[in-house]
Amino acid sequence: MKAQRPAAVADLKKAREMGDLKENGYYQASRQKLNTIDASLTRMAYHIKYASIIEETGLEFVGMGSTVTLANKEREMTYQFVGDLEANPSEGKLSLLSPIGRAVEGKKVGDEIEINTPSGVFVYIIKKII
Repeated sequence: MKAQRPAAVADLKKAREMGDLKENGYYQASRQKLNTIDASLTRMAYHIKYASIIEETGLEFVGMGSTVTLANKEREMTYQFVGDLEANPSEGKLSLLSPIGRAVEGKKVGDEIEINTPSGVFVYIIKKII
């Protein structure tokens, strides 16, 4: 992002030199691009400033960094529990703030959990914690 900022500033300067800013689409787009870059840099700086290292919970209980296999009669699924910013369900990475994360946090192998979803309540057993 820092490397992209100088080019965005140059584009904005070039767009300003074209005159009438209200009807200048290039200016509006350049301004929006610079605002997006600046907002991203501010957000990243905030997250870096307030980041903290989380201790591993080990393999006995589910916590941040745990990879958990859940199973019921119909299916088996495996998720890794990561920070909110890393969460990506399509990659099998969930936050502990997700419905599944809240249900499994602090549990151990063999525990039965209930997950409330819009489709109903599902019951799973924790098969494995890695």
